[in-house]
Amino acid sequence: MVGIVAKLSECIALRDANIHSVDVFVPENKRAFYSRSEFVYDPALWPRDVMENDFKNIGKLFKAERSVVRVPNLDPKYKIAILASNQDHCLVDVLHGWQDGRLPVDINCVISNHNRSPNTHIIRFLERHGIPYHFLPTTSGNKREEEILNLVYDTDFLVLARYMQILSASFLEGYGKNIINIHHGLLPSFKGSNPAKQAYNTGVKLIGATTHFVTPELDAGPIIEQMVERVSHRDTLESFVQKSINLEKQCLRKAITSYCELRVLLHEGNKTVVF
Repeated sequence: MVGIVAKLSECIALRDANIHSVDVFVPENKRAFYSRSEFVYDPALWPRDVMENDFKNIGKLFKAERSVVRVPNLDPKYKIAILASNQDHCLVDVLHGWQDGRLPVDINCVISNHNRSPNTHIIRFLERHGIPYHFLPTTSGNKREEEILNLVYDTDFLVLARYMQILSASFLEGYGKNIINIHHGLLPSFKGSNPAKQAYNTGVKLIGATTHFVTPELDAGPIIEQMVERVSHRDTLESFVQKSINLEKQCLRKAITSYCELRVLLHEGNKTVVF
């Protein structure tokens, strides 16, 4: 693995570009190398196709699995669809983050298994911004997954903003791209439903929220981001829930941003490197 950073730096310098930051992670006793570089360059001096070819050649030299280049000011934003159930706090936060320009995404649609009145804030917001809303009621025998797949085929990844339905392995295979989920608990503890109540009954001193990639095993995908807050014997179940809600919004927004900025790399199957 010796010389990778030197080759990357040399490549960037030879194109008269300027490096702003470099992050590197080399796992102990593993033949693996993870790196993320930020640099500024002149597109006239370094056309995009030439840049990609340069990095691809370095990758071949060191037998890298892949290299990804993203230019925020030129590349299209990631297209996402949001799936939500009846709780609105994460959905509202993502929508407002998108509106304020804090989330570098374009929202193709919002899909929910709960109907919302046309007069609600969310529906009025979506109509005002031309974002389609699809109400697909689900039952234990019909999760409407084929219809969801038809609605999200043109997205880059999905966001589950408290979508309280388990997606099947066949859905995950059919979609074939990443799905980011928010869990209102500090995984791997308190999986499944009512994690706040589970934590409250256990008497923990820290509660949290976890964003992770969705896999066929429930709440067991690679973890992207976690946030925590202290609790005590003075807290009630209601204050547990309220603190959890605040953490969920921040945790989901941070994970989406990190993913779009190419900061999240899969590592050893079920782990992530987050630069």
